[in-house]
Amino acid sequence: MLRLTAKGYPDFKSLPGWVKMLLCLVMLPSMFFSGCEQMTPRGLLDEILEAGEITMITRNDADCYYSYRGQPMGFEYDLAKAFAEYLGVRLKVCSTETWESMVTALKNNKAAFIAANIPITNRNSQEISFSNGYLEIQQHLVAHRKNASAGGLDDLGSKKIHVSIGSIYHDHLRALKRQGHDLKIKLHANAPAEELIRQVAAGKLEATIAATNLALRTRRHYHQIVISEPISSSFFLGWAVKKNSRKLLHQINSFFETIQENGVFDEIYDRYYANLESIDYMDLSMFHFRLKTRFPPFKNIVQQAAEKNDLDWRLITAQMYQESQFDPDAQSPAGAFGLMQLTSSTAESLNVEDVLNPGQNIAAGVRYFRRLYDYFSGIPEQDRLFTALAAYNLGLGHVFDARNLARKLKLPPDKWTSMVEVLPLLQQRVYFKDARHGYCRGSEAVKYIEQITIYYDILKHKDIQYFTQISDSSPGF
Repeated sequence: MLRLTAKGYPDFKSLPGWVKMLLCLVMLPSMFFSGCEQMTPRGLLDEILEAGEITMITRNDADCYYSYRGQPMGFEYDLAKAFAEYLGVRLKVCSTETWESMVTALKNNKAAFIAANIPITNRNSQEISFSNGYLEIQQHLVAHRKNASAGGLDDLGSKKIHVSIGSIYHDHLRALKRQGHDLKIKLHANAPAEELIRQVAAGKLEATIAATNLALRTRRHYHQIVISEPISSSFFLGWAVKKNSRKLLHQINSFFETIQENGVFDEIYDRYYANLESIDYMDLSMFHFRLKTRFPPFKNIVQQAAEKNDLDWRLITAQMYQESQFDPDAQSPAGAFGLMQLTSSTAESLNVEDVLNPGQNIAAGVRYFRRLYDYFSGIPEQDRLFTALAAYNLGLGHVFDARNLARKLKLPPDKWTSMVEVLPLLQQRVYFKDARHGYCRGSEAVKYIEQITIYYDILKHKDIQYFTQISDSSPGF
């Protein structure tokens, strides 16, 4: 029997030797793991929940975190904001440029997690832990269209490839060299991949390497580039936390699992990367050309009309190009006129005297779009925007029919993803025979919005603002 000391504590000295040995073996794991979060009364996740805020560290670029019209945006930012809401806390953002400085920020407790399009690797494995993967990508050779094709692995040896020192692209090229590939590599210090792509598009560099999502997105903005077939196997992006932040890591993994199942991840992904694979080089080339040659006389008119109606002039410009290709005399077989393709009845309702007058046409078209946008004020922002564009293209009646059909099919009518599904159905008699407004060119409306989204993204890219300060994402940011 274990005796007690005079102070009432267990007297281990009184135990037989074999019992002492057994107790040591039982207690040994707790000695080694006593510093881990789950073994302490308070951990990082507890502190986050108590403080009511969590800080991410990321990069300032078009894939992670940037400012547009004074609002924080970015694929990683939107994911992180959704994670903060999942935890019930506010999100704060700290940005820096290098992987090393991100890891240092974690070690110094300046941030709780890294979310920066980071591939899951073994680097810094003694200091950080990666979450489960949330996006599968590969690496691709990116070259100028005039510099032959980007032919994948077989084409690597024929080009000088520019990458940033210490990047995942540098690591992969070194691995290929060890495998016997004869490569010409030019290294750059802290050169963002998108900047290297821009220089390739401008003809200043011969080729570079980029991950799938980055390569496809930048092809919209730099239509001169071509992208090879994958030159690497697939790998995943993940978030990173300090090595012992096990409770936080568990919450991150649970969050990713949840948003993959409920569709939130797809919504955020589509916000930035939808329709990237389907690109028409000639169409994008013509868009960039007409922005320079046809659009300038109308730019001030568009900006003034958009400002008057509290709309983004870049959105109106994208819509106007889809409507008329910036041709002020455009007339459609359906009886729509001018830059914003106003029908006679719409022009009359808006008191337009000369429907082909650019100033009157643009002002009326913007006012009409604002009216539709206001009509759907109860819908979440991006769904609202797309629904209003669909109403501009099809008319309110067909959009009402589509929303009613969505309800019949047990789909949420306020979601644009539902409209993408049901609008094309209104071309089939089995569905449009019961619709109040009958047959509808629904698939054309879906394509119409896809194209506007592409043009809008290109125009926004020219005005993305980057910043490096720690920022609070609460209203008024």
